[in-house]
Amino acid sequence: MAKPQRLKKELRFFEVYAVATGTTLSAGFFLLPGLAAIEVGPSLVLAYLLATLPLIPAMLCIVELATAMPRAGGVYYFVDRSLGPYAGLITGIGTWLALILKVTFALVGMGAYIALFFPGLPQKPVALALAAGLGAVNYFGVRKSGRLQIYLVMSLLLLLAGFIGGGVPELSPAAFEGLFDVEFTTLMGTAGLVYISYVGVTKVASLSEEIEKPEKTLPRGVFLALATAVAVYGLGTAVMVGVIPIERLAGDLTPAATAAGILYGWWGSVLLSVAAILAFVSVANAGIMSASRYPLAMSRDHLLPVAISHITSQGVPIVSLLVTVGSILAILVVLDPVGIAKLASAFQLVVFAVVCLAVVVMRESRIIEYDPGYRSPWYPWMQISGMVLPFFVIWQMGWASILFIAGFIIAGTLWYIYYARYRADRNGAIYHIFERLGRLRHQGLDQELRGILKEKGLRDEDPFEEVLARSQVIDLEEEISFDRLIRMSAERLSPRLEMPVDDIIDELLKGSRMGATPVAGNVALPHFRVPGLAHSELVLIRGFGGIHVSYRDPVTESWEEIVVHAVFVLASPAENPAIHLRILARIADRADSDNFNLIWDAAVDEHALRDIFLRHDRYLVVPILQDSPAAEMIGRRLSELDFPDGCRIMWIRHFDEVVVPQGDTVIQRGDLLTVIGEPAALAALRRRYHD
Repeated sequence: MAKPQRLKKELRFFEVYAVATGTTLSAGFFLLPGLAAIEVGPSLVLAYLLATLPLIPAMLCIVELATAMPRAGGVYYFVDRSLGPYAGLITGIGTWLALILKVTFALVGMGAYIALFFPGLPQKPVALALAAGLGAVNYFGVRKSGRLQIYLVMSLLLLLAGFIGGGVPELSPAAFEGLFDVEFTTLMGTAGLVYISYVGVTKVASLSEEIEKPEKTLPRGVFLALATAVAVYGLGTAVMVGVIPIERLAGDLTPAATAAGILYGWWGSVLLSVAAILAFVSVANAGIMSASRYPLAMSRDHLLPVAISHITSQGVPIVSLLVTVGSILAILVVLDPVGIAKLASAFQLVVFAVVCLAVVVMRESRIIEYDPGYRSPWYPWMQISGMVLPFFVIWQMGWASILFIAGFIIAGTLWYIYYARYRADRNGAIYHIFERLGRLRHQGLDQELRGILKEKGLRDEDPFEEVLARSQVIDLEEEISFDRLIRMSAERLSPRLEMPVDDIIDELLKGSRMGATPVAGNVALPHFRVPGLAHSELVLIRGFGGIHVSYRDPVTESWEEIVVHAVFVLASPAENPAIHLRILARIADRADSDNFNLIWDAAVDEHALRDIFLRHDRYLVVPILQDSPAAEMIGRRLSELDFPDGCRIMWIRHFDEVVVPQGDTVIQRGDLLTVIGEPAALAALRRRYHD
């Protein structure tokens, strides 16, 4: 069976930051302040700051879910896998709708700024034409470049820095009189209106499958993007309030250009207008592209008709794209800008509340494969606040938003009952909670998360090389049964685990009987966890004559027999199941590579077998040659060597002999030192002895 295709991991920190920031600084800055000023006057600055409160818990939860499940589809995928297909359907369509509402709002803003250069040009037809044009661009498969996005966002931030830097010294205290006189309910309702300004910061989570090292890169990029957005919105709206008379600011659809014109004259207005148009184009194009992927993902999961998942030869989801663009055109015709902003914010608030619930469900399900690289703090109070605050804000936004959300949920429920319920064949992590109450669980989710663990691989801090260095090797020429091999492994592990041999055998065979021993191709991985164990222990077994393994298939629940040539027995501390799974995932990933069987069979000794699994950036081979920088080590004891902190010699190969290093071991000419350690320490060692 062919492996499912995965997107390439090409996005690094600056691309993540640029995408998160670029999708945030658009209509919320260039259009919405004038509409917010109608409601609360100069207090719009407070409204923008208050709007971050319901966002922060959701943002932290989305980052946690994205580092645990880096998959395309973002919020839809997270909710579907945690709460099940019904919640996934409602959230997926809600997120799609919020995205297209945000795109629609951006198109309205773009039309307003274009009208500055072409007075009298009707804005709604311009917005309709722009929507159709961007839809055509997406049809021809034009893709956003991460590097171009960096340049675009950096240019935008530079222009905004000039705008804010020149505006802050010109602020008039008189403009902020009555800042705190606004009613709290009105202020919160306006905060709900401008909430849409920040939601783009989490949109990058839908690209988590394409991010290098998402467990580190994603949190850093998103948190820095949010800090940037808060600073720009807080200071930028203060400048607008401080330099534009409030009666002129209220209702102004181009407030940034108006403020820049007051500060810098005509050229300032032109530059901010160009910046606004570039920001709108970036957000609208990226929004159409992202939004069109949600119906595609739901169609693949059988929640929407299969025809929506059709993809052209250019890789474009044409039906989903047409549905998305058509919906944008319809909204542009029917709704006004304020209505668009309120609906987009209201839907996003509901979605983010559900995301906070999803984190609670994933944690309480106690699925050991759920292994986020970032965990949102102050659990569960942070998540509870993230579930409550959005609905408080929605309440202040008025009955129109509440009734629209209720109508949408009812429509989605009817669609699920009469269409999707019979086609979706999975349940979410919430069923793992039910299992603790004696009900049903969905085994497929464990397997899916296990596959994600395998793709994510080890973390930098995982002591895999140390486990490998301590590992024991059994090399067999003759044919052998699995039961006999398990006894041999148990006898090797017993002294280190301080467990009786028979107890170890029972644990390993129990896993095979329950279907918990991964067996595929040429490899079997029996494993178990031991309470109180200090560190993981590993046994590598190579069987040239074949090892007969009988195991229970967890999917079919039938007994199978297979002949393998590699078995890896792993015992880890019970208190740290995540690292146990990551070590298993590393072994399985390496064993699944195309050339593994050839390299495994060709390894000349046990040290060569261990070498197969070393991470490329975690080990270094230093040859001791007479005319090389490493010659200074010849004749010296290991205890005398000054190696960088964080690295140590794993073993020494002296021609055909392998020496286990000791403090009094003397380095000889012709030795090959295998050194393991932290990447930075190894880089320093490489510069010293290789360069």
